[in-house]
Amino acid sequence: MKAKNMMNRRTLGCSALSLAAAMALSLGLSAPALAADEAPDALIKRLSTDVLSTVKADKAIQGGDLSRVIALVDKTVMPNVNFRRMTAAAVGPGWRQATPEQQKRLQEEFKILLVRTYAGALAQVSDQSIAMKPMRAAPDDKEVVVRTEVRGHGDPVQLDYRLEKTPGQGAGWKIYDLNVLGVWLVETYRGQFAQEIGASGIDGLIATLSQRNKANAKKG
Repeated sequence: MKAKNMMNRRTLGCSALSLAAAMALSLGLSAPALAADEAPDALIKRLSTDVLSTVKADKAIQGGDLSRVIALVDKTVMPNVNFRRMTAAAVGPGWRQATPEQQKRLQEEFKILLVRTYAGALAQVSDQSIAMKPMRAAPDDKEVVVRTEVRGHGDPVQLDYRLEKTPGQGAGWKIYDLNVLGVWLVETYRGQFAQEIGASGIDGLIATLSQRNKANAKKG
């Protein structure tokens, strides 16, 4: 029974990772204009529902069609995720030493890495639902954490989001990090990237990401 529960949790964990990827890389399925007037937890709730519905209805994504996932990412990522901040935080202090071209390459390769990492797991999203937890934040906070649970078979899986209030009228909230099963995505990659930068510099990190992406492409 214990082994079965662990398997259920692992399966649901994969689904949570799938949803996290979809949320982080494929948000913006509803009109972006709504985001400026929404509270951050209301935004996450609406987008979670939209993403789950879209993934469940898209047979190509369920089948692991990477081109379909990438197309969805390219179309919808920018309005809802500060991917530049996400990449910069993952790269760490080395980001400030990187040239604009290097920063561009890092964002491109990091996005491909995330998409390829989670594309196969998207097929495992089935009957999951999202439960929102109470949000602790003051009305004038510029950064908040929205906590949720992915519920389905087995134990609920923690899935939290860090969001920032983007300056400027009508800009709204944007996601810049997410936490799956108690692990923050940016922190996880920062440790890996720091080792590579220490050994080979920014160009070495770019080359490693590129090689990993090419290897994953051959597998897929």
